[in-house]
Amino acid sequence: MIGVGGAVLGFVMMLTMMLIGLPVAVAMFLTALIGAWTLMGWPVLTTFGSQMWSGQNDFILTAIPLFVFLGEILVRSGVAEGLYRSLSDWLRRLPGGLLHSNIGASTFFAAVSGSSVATAATIGNVALPILAERKYDERLTAGTIAAGATLGILIPPSINMIIYGSMTNTSIGQLFAAGLVPGILLTGCFMALIIGIALVKPGVAGPVMPARPWNEKLRNLLDVLPPLVIFAVVMGVIYAGWATPTESAAIGVVAALAVALFRRKLTLPLLHEAMISTVRISSMILLIMVGAQFLNFVIGMLGIPQALTRAVANTGAGPLGILLLLMVFYLVLGCFMETLSMMIATLPVVFPLVLHMGIDPVWFGIFLVLMMEIGLITPPIGMNLYIVQGVRMRGSIMDVIWGALPFVLMMLAFTLLLIAWPSMVLWLPGLLF
Repeated sequence: MIGVGGAVLGFVMMLTMMLIGLPVAVAMFLTALIGAWTLMGWPVLTTFGSQMWSGQNDFILTAIPLFVFLGEILVRSGVAEGLYRSLSDWLRRLPGGLLHSNIGASTFFAAVSGSSVATAATIGNVALPILAERKYDERLTAGTIAAGATLGILIPPSINMIIYGSMTNTSIGQLFAAGLVPGILLTGCFMALIIGIALVKPGVAGPVMPARPWNEKLRNLLDVLPPLVIFAVVMGVIYAGWATPTESAAIGVVAALAVALFRRKLTLPLLHEAMISTVRISSMILLIMVGAQFLNFVIGMLGIPQALTRAVANTGAGPLGILLLLMVFYLVLGCFMETLSMMIATLPVVFPLVLHMGIDPVWFGIFLVLMMEIGLITPPIGMNLYIVQGVRMRGSIMDVIWGALPFVLMMLAFTLLLIAWPSMVLWLPGLLF
């Protein structure tokens, strides 16, 4: 068995390979290969094929490309534009005006796409020109889009939750249910933060816009129905016990195709672009999982989780102390690693420790997703920051970073609330399961 010092050395080696530009999957595989070759010899390496097959031959993982495909169809069929316009009609009179539409549209779109990056790109393309024309503060505009898009991995269905559930053998349905209440509450916190900023600095929101006539507001409300219906169908068949998460993802794809057909957007070029993008994104995710699964196997063979658990137990730290340490650990790590890679690379070591401390795996899944959300908008690696800046195509990335900073602080406070009030996460799964 290897000690904690060896585990830290291996982790630093893997992180260094990522920082010098090696793909994440390659860095994890090389770390596992070097560790296995050095400490256990050639026979362990010959098991890679069987490890890869057993790890990927899991029906639940089929949900990943299906949910990606669902989001791609909705992005290309113009659902986001109609959704943003409809929500703007109802939210424009609040302090902060159309900034609330960024959060609201991100919430709805997150509920069907399952991807923060897709949400940031889609809502950014729709919102940035509109808010720039109305002289909204550019920093806060970019910050609301980047922060709102993080809800894509918290509000179900979430690709990250599927991966977490697959790696830890945790119920996907319970994870989806657990993310719903925190997702809605965090959305409300974001909107309350915007109201507070707008009241203190009225100039950030541009001129107050006139209210829309009620007949227009009610007519445009129809644009909210497609994502709402798809969300209700996908989640409803899971909780009714009619379908597994993978089967519900397939049903969601059929519903998204029906929406595209109804909007007269369903064309062969649309399907081709959506399929190519789905293959590209899904291949990246699954290749990272292959590297992580082999690393997980080697780590287990070397006894690293047991060594870490003993080391922590010897410190006398309780569950609260461990969670606060993990919070700092993931906050720092999120500055240097892409969030999905961060989760997959650390779970093999962290999860046994979490179980040893008696922390509920469903609750920890939501805690981990929240830490990943923060990583999406913290420099220098925060993916959503670069997506928004890429859509913006002017100014400095620092504008997006400063605009997102208040939301980072809000999410840190929300994470502490999650630790203090665990029933926020566990109430709905306990009710449904």
